[in-house]
Amino acid sequence: MLGSVKSRRLLIAATASLGLVTAGAGYSAQAAAPAASAAAPAPAAAAATHRVLFDNSKAEQAGNADWVIGSSQPDPLGQDSTPTKETDWTGGLSAWGVALQRTGDYSLKTLPAGNTITYGGSGALDLKNFDTFVLPEPNIRLSTAEKTAVMKFVQAGGGLFLISDHDVSDRNNDGYDSPMIINDLMTSNGVDNTNPFGFSVDKLNIASGNPKAISDSSNPVLNGSFGKVTGSLIANGTTFTLKPADNPAVKGLLWRSGSSTTGTTGAFFVTSTFGSGRVAIWGDSSPIDDGTGASGDTLYDGWNDSSATNAALALNATAWLSGTGSTGGGGGGGGTCTTSGQLLANPGFESGTSGWSATSGVITSSTAKASHSGSYKAWLGGAGTAGTKTLSQPVTIPANCSASLSFWLHIDTAETGTTAYDTLKVQVLNSSGTVLGTPATYSNVNAATGYTQRTLDLSAYAGQSVTLKFTSTEGSKLQTSFVVDDTALNVS
Repeated sequence: MLGSVKSRRLLIAATASLGLVTAGAGYSAQAAAPAASAAAPAPAAAAATHRVLFDNSKAEQAGNADWVIGSSQPDPLGQDSTPTKETDWTGGLSAWGVALQRTGDYSLKTLPAGNTITYGGSGALDLKNFDTFVLPEPNIRLSTAEKTAVMKFVQAGGGLFLISDHDVSDRNNDGYDSPMIINDLMTSNGVDNTNPFGFSVDKLNIASGNPKAISDSSNPVLNGSFGKVTGSLIANGTTFTLKPADNPAVKGLLWRSGSSTTGTTGAFFVTSTFGSGRVAIWGDSSPIDDGTGASGDTLYDGWNDSSATNAALALNATAWLSGTGSTGGGGGGGGTCTTSGQLLANPGFESGTSGWSATSGVITSSTAKASHSGSYKAWLGGAGTAGTKTLSQPVTIPANCSASLSFWLHIDTAETGTTAYDTLKVQVLNSSGTVLGTPATYSNVNAATGYTQRTLDLSAYAGQSVTLKFTSTEGSKLQTSFVVDDTALNVS
């Protein structure tokens, strides 16, 4: 929703100050009488607490936006330690925050304006200390370091909840709106710049609509403890284009009217995975807006809109994102690595194809390309015609261990210029063949004389049985050779 520029539906003023009603373990998306909310006792605290960080460092309160769970930051409990209704905390997302708080299962914090998004640092608001990070319609472009931090957080097991808005929704007039910022995160992050989540934000401004949920009774986002999701709403928002070739795990859960749920265009709520983590994205900020906030803000109550089940969708998605792995928040936690050493079989290819699965002829002793050591290596690409070649090996990475994949890579090419016509992707797949992550992509642009050792951190996959896969893809004209040798997967 775009401040004063964005056209709005009639503000449901009668529900702006209403509370939340209990609905099983969660809360309904329907407007409710305040007495029912105030009288409902807070559920008992659970043994495990899910840690959620809401961002306010990217102009989430610019213009008429007020995308915060409370005015007390970083800890919303400073405003009211026992909230029972959405107006006990001040912010357009207060209903979301209060609903989570009242379950007793969640610990909530806000990253205040002026702070930087970090991962792996020592600060209390560092992403390593959280299970889920919510970016509710960011309006300041993330720095290179911040984008890397977010991607590493997800790759290591964190949950990322992205809220986009429509095209030209630049609330602070700095030249960037949320579609631009989110697309930039996925294409220029320093970790995986090849659309790792498998979707892109469409540059659209859809005035209104009621996207419907797909039929999937087993999906935890659509059928979670906070209620069944049947649909959402658009009040100036956008959609997403799915790109399963980039990430087969991407899935559209709600679709704009007239869109094919088996197609790739028109998705309004999307989930995906990256590394060991999970991702969700919503195409409008109107559904998460509860109509309450700072004095003077013009807000829209989509949270309680009776035409949709927005509350259930937001809360179920938060629960799904926060449940990644046993420890969440980047795969940290206790435990000791009891294994050390190198795990790959036949790492230098001197025993031919033993231990590896490869396209015929990839593992070779041909003298046309020099080995880094010994006689054998894996030669991918090099045909000069359109095609794909692969090299893979399954491996189990012990729990609680640091894991590092290294290999020597020589790239030579007949291509010229700075366009990546031919690529080599290094990917991690699960036992079903789903791509969990793409730690690195190389291309003809990276061609150089001789071998260069490459090292990739695979610690995010500790405790999992995965397949390491190299895939070369060539265009139809000039050749690029990707020669791999002396691989190693070291754990400690």
